[in-house]
Amino acid sequence: MLDVRRIEAATPVGRDRGVDALRAAAIVGVVLGHWLVTAWERSPRVVISSPLAYMPQLSPVSWVLQTLAVFFLVGGYAAARGVREPYRSWVVKRLGRLAMPVVPLLLAWAVLGVLVSVLNGQPIESVYALAKPALGPLWFLGVFAVLTALTPWLVKAGPVAVGAAVAVVAVVDLLRFGFGVPGVVGWVNLAAAWLVPYLLGVLWARGGLSPRRTGPWLLAGGGAAALALVAWGGYPAAMIGITGQTVSNLSPPTLAAVCFGLAQSGLALLLHEPLGRLMRRPRLWAPVAMANVGAMPIFLWHQTALVLTVVTFGLYGRPDAPSWVLERLAWLPVVALVLVFMTWCRHQLDAGRRFW
Repeated sequence: MLDVRRIEAATPVGRDRGVDALRAAAIVGVVLGHWLVTAWERSPRVVISSPLAYMPQLSPVSWVLQTLAVFFLVGGYAAARGVREPYRSWVVKRLGRLAMPVVPLLLAWAVLGVLVSVLNGQPIESVYALAKPALGPLWFLGVFAVLTALTPWLVKAGPVAVGAAVAVVAVVDLLRFGFGVPGVVGWVNLAAAWLVPYLLGVLWARGGLSPRRTGPWLLAGGGAAALALVAWGGYPAAMIGITGQTVSNLSPPTLAAVCFGLAQSGLALLLHEPLGRLMRRPRLWAPVAMANVGAMPIFLWHQTALVLTVVTFGLYGRPDAPSWVLERLAWLPVVALVLVFMTWCRHQLDAGRRFW
């Protein structure tokens, strides 16, 4: 069990608990979203699949569980608040914290790949299908690391920079979908799209925007624009990538995803203060504090926990019916326990003390 009193006593007086609650909510959204939409079929080799490919009517669920924009918003806020001189020592320390969970993940998958291939008798294509979703979060880490390193310069930017980043995404989409420019151009949006919520976080930290005034506009305007682009602009309804789908809102990010991120950012700004007040309750704060301690490892390792569960219990199958969704929901506690155990082990190794 969590030691609620010890966690409360160890929390610094000036800790922004509202921001931590937003980060924890983003973690929960991404983790649950991935666990619910990632599937593997075996026919006879293992291939990646998704229930949204067979049941597109479930696409609105992705609007609830795709919370990456909140990650970048909170990340920009925290980085801007924490910028220190000299720059070199600050950035080395910050990037070191981000990179620390990566090496164990890569080593673990080097071993898992061999075990799955040799002991489970899977061809290399099947190993790739299992490893791809598990290692996919590394793209997030790469983009996040670049933006973090640029934070000392981004703090000098203003609201115009946010608009410029949105304009870049819009122009790239126009070139891709309107003029048939090769799809590789779309990867410019990988930086431009996530720069938008990150810059909003930086502005927020520097007092460049008021959550109460800006939040409603971002929520209403971004949400309306995202709905319009999906309804009349030909963008996919799902805010995540779907196996077999020609156009994805995330790979690379589209204007619809950016508008959706603006709406999410607006909602996060509005919820910041109410969540901060709720987090004054020690029993609510304790799990949020623990989620923040392990935020990056949880994000990087959660799909590996799912893969281990699927391979161990043979949970392959076509996700083409509501019964599959119910079965996956029933297995989520097992996957969560695997992830908790993995995170606990990581803390024990890093800190040499108990957190539970």
